[in-house]
Amino acid sequence: MSDRTIICRAFAFLAALFVSTSAHAIFRAYVASDGNDANPCTLPQPCRLLPAALTAVDAGGEIWMLDSANYNTATVTVGKSVSILAVPGAVGSVVATGGPAISITAAGLKVALRNLVIIPLSGGGGTHGVHMTGASALTIEHSLLANLPGDGVLVQGTGTVKIADTIIRDTGDIGVNLQNGAAGAISRTQMLRNSAGGVAATSAVGTTTASVSDSAFSGGGVGVVAFTTLAGAIAKVFVTRSTIEGMVNAGFGSQTSGGGSALVTISYSMVTNNAAGWVQVGTGSIVKTLGNNHIEDNGTNLGSLTSTGLQ
Repeated sequence: MSDRTIICRAFAFLAALFVSTSAHAIFRAYVASDGNDANPCTLPQPCRLLPAALTAVDAGGEIWMLDSANYNTATVTVGKSVSILAVPGAVGSVVATGGPAISITAAGLKVALRNLVIIPLSGGGGTHGVHMTGASALTIEHSLLANLPGDGVLVQGTGTVKIADTIIRDTGDIGVNLQNGAAGAISRTQMLRNSAGGVAATSAVGTTTASVSDSAFSGGGVGVVAFTTLAGAIAKVFVTRSTIEGMVNAGFGSQTSGGGSALVTISYSMVTNNAAGWVQVGTGSIVKTLGNNHIEDNGTNLGSLTSTGLQ
């Protein structure tokens, strides 16, 4: 056993001393590279994979990854409120193989992911990093989502996601894709070279919203975009204190196709070196600057920019 593994387990043991458990429920379950799924997922006897730990842990509890390893062999379906985290210094890996790495389909859950690395298995048929269709609350902190064939995070329906201090890069589609009533809050996060773009709020029904603060977008299709496809649908994106540069289509954009209302508002941000600073297409589509941005050195813009003052 390596020195790092010993230290990580000692750290976890000290934390476990402050948590009471019962004979029938484990508040804190553990997985380790040398664990076994026949174990009870306790600190002395950790499990090997996340599905076993999810079975053992109580709703509202925690699953701790004790050392650096991959902790799944198929999509991890989360069906209870839980926090999944790697201990400091460990790389807790979850791979997308034959679908998303992590799936949340149930409603009413509170799920937190922390210190994780979410990547695809080469040739394994993976799609998205995290796919949530249930009306639940998801938090992602201090994590890396990279090289996924689909979206980094896909939320469909009325779920909510908060992402902070995270890197989402080199996905085959969109970094954070919010659809049909989803709400997202992204802060202190880097969106790098995601093929279709960084953050998208799209809607055919209901209101989809995204707020972005203190973040950086570099490379890929469009930095942030709001898009609706049917009458009555609403999509809104608000960006503040962020940098959008090097996008191959546009820094930010708003589009309606078939009706609805789409709005992107940007403030205190830098938009530069993009193929276009902004794109605005369709009736009911608005891109707005609050007059306190630096929007310069971009290519030809499309549509009109609503400004409350100087750019």
